[in-house]
Amino acid sequence: MSSMVDRLTVKIFADGADLEGIFALSEDPRIAGFTTNPSLMWKAGLTDYREFAARLLERITRHPISFEVFADDADDMRRQARLIAKWGENVYVKIPVSTTSGESMAPLARELSESGVKVNVTAMFTTAQVELLTEAVRNGAPSCLSVFAGRIADAGIDPVPLMARALEIMEAAPRAELIWASPREILNVVQADQIGCHIITVTHELLPKLDLLGKDLEQYSLETVRMFHSDAVSAGFSL
Repeated sequence: MSSMVDRLTVKIFADGADLEGIFALSEDPRIAGFTTNPSLMWKAGLTDYREFAARLLERITRHPISFEVFADDADDMRRQARLIAKWGENVYVKIPVSTTSGESMAPLARELSESGVKVNVTAMFTTAQVELLTEAVRNGAPSCLSVFAGRIADAGIDPVPLMARALEIMEAAPRAELIWASPREILNVVQADQIGCHIITVTHELLPKLDLLGKDLEQYSLETVRMFHSDAVSAGFSL
């Protein structure tokens, strides 16, 4: 483990739905929490949401872990959220920033948060959404606001100023933490750390690259040259 990882103040949450992978990562001192979502669970071949959560929570008792509702109206989201919240003290309930028709779920976030449910409002992309949801959770339980910085970058927009502004807005809700969601590269961990972001989610596939933080670039160059040469030899290329 590099000293650069040790110096990070941003908390790293592992993002995925691989049961055994999550269990292994729960022993990794670098990992401070876990997130998952229905898309990741579906891709992992899971069909029984409750059983998956129960198996996870048998082992994951200290780390915060987020489970997402999948309803598409406030009433059903409320029912699912209250059910999920009862699964464990370390459980955060992910609710989308809006329904699929665009109806804001800020009122529901406020209701749940002020009743003691730890919410993680997800799929947020704009500072206007951050302002609205900060106001919604400011007087409630501990909460998270997940801003999809990686997808913002996919749209050709630098997410760093937006995330820095989100942190300023969220000063009004001291029990809320900003999550830098959907990172695309390990540089994003450094960027999140530099602006003082509270949490960054990192996929299981990206996590091994944490070991590269702070790596000497001359050495990295040499290793890359050796890799190209070794692969060419293994392929048996000739000219």
